[in-house]
Amino acid sequence: MAKIRIKQVKSQIKRPERQKRTLKALGLKKLNNVIEHEATPQILGMIAKVSHLVEVVK
Repeated sequence: MAKIRIKQVKSQIKRPERQKRTLKALGLKKLNNVIEHEATPQILGMIAKVSHLVEVVK
């Protein structure tokens, strides 16, 4: 599968607990942190749920 890089661009402060747990499951801990994952349907679904907090980096 293809690899994608995910970068957290907005803070998780004052976000619902569900979104905080999704960021933690993706491995994002702080702003401007970049993580690389396989582009599986599960990962893409998690990115879609917190798309306003993260961006996909090439």
